[in-house]
Amino acid sequence: MLEIYRKIYCIGCPDPLSDTMTEIRKVQITGGSSFIISLPKEWAKANKVKKNDPLAISVQPDGNLLISSRISGEQVQRVKDLDLAKVHDATYLFRLLIAAYIDGFTLIRIHGERRLPPFVRAAVRDFTQMTIGQEVAEETEQSITIKDLLNPLEMPFDRTLSRMTVIVRSMHEDAIGALETGNPGLAQDVVSRDNDVDRLHWLVARQFNLVLIDPNLSRNMNITLPMAASYYIMSRLIERIGDHAVRIAENVPALLAVKMEKGLVQDLKEATSLALDILRKSTDAFFADDIDAAHTHLQAVASLEERCSRITHRASPFKGETAVALGYIIESIRRIGEYAADICENTINHLVAEPKNG
Repeated sequence: MLEIYRKIYCIGCPDPLSDTMTEIRKVQITGGSSFIISLPKEWAKANKVKKNDPLAISVQPDGNLLISSRISGEQVQRVKDLDLAKVHDATYLFRLLIAAYIDGFTLIRIHGERRLPPFVRAAVRDFTQMTIGQEVAEETEQSITIKDLLNPLEMPFDRTLSRMTVIVRSMHEDAIGALETGNPGLAQDVVSRDNDVDRLHWLVARQFNLVLIDPNLSRNMNITLPMAASYYIMSRLIERIGDHAVRIAENVPALLAVKMEKGLVQDLKEATSLALDILRKSTDAFFADDIDAAHTHLQAVASLEERCSRITHRASPFKGETAVALGYIIESIRRIGEYAADICENTINHLVAEPKNG
């Protein structure tokens, strides 16, 4: 959390946690009732603050005051320039674009000294398709400018996480359904849906960074920084659960190639249902701010682990590729429960630190 507080304490101020930059100033009283304190001269110069200029003073949830020279309340605009001099393939450029997106840049400029090679436009096309709110605003032979068109207030954290949870649960249900019905096409569809989960997770990560950069956005979204951090943790956990749905789906074809005992397939289906039920209850506890429910569902994970152990023993006669595929599937089902437990712990940790009223 140290780095978080370095970013949010004061816009344009020296690092408040650095002993060499923190200044202690005494409060004075003028007119018998007004409390005043002088501003650091270097901060005023850096933010071009002059006599009679208005400043925004915001009370933070922890009681601290935030002083900002920005009073319009508009989103902070940040520009990232990507020079193609050291970028020679689409994969690398795509990763740089995703990093800039997650870090909260609102304008990304890609430029080179010569005509842009074909891989640049391919990477940009993939990037705009895989992210939310990113569109090409300007294009020349030597440059491409990508602009963020999304208003963060239109995509609140809870709505995005709810959608992620629904998608991930359906992915797991269909992955096991593909095994039960012998449908490899359904398994492949599960793999493709992982892109939807990734793009939503990237959006949550971006929103989290935007909140850290711009405390005004936190206030406008009616969310505290600790709560935003909890949403980001939740998003990461749900994204990982989606990855395990992909792992199950990718191992389904190996099991379809052999004659599977119906009882073993039924065991896998029931274990998945139990794991997804724990996941559903865990996420419900998070959204309901129910610390008691989170504790209860955390303890239920032990029953899933016992069931998975029994299935592992039952699958022991299988050898080779079939055994490996079964092992991956059983392990992924168990990991659903482990991540659900992490969700419960995140809920408990957050509610202890930031209890809800009522």
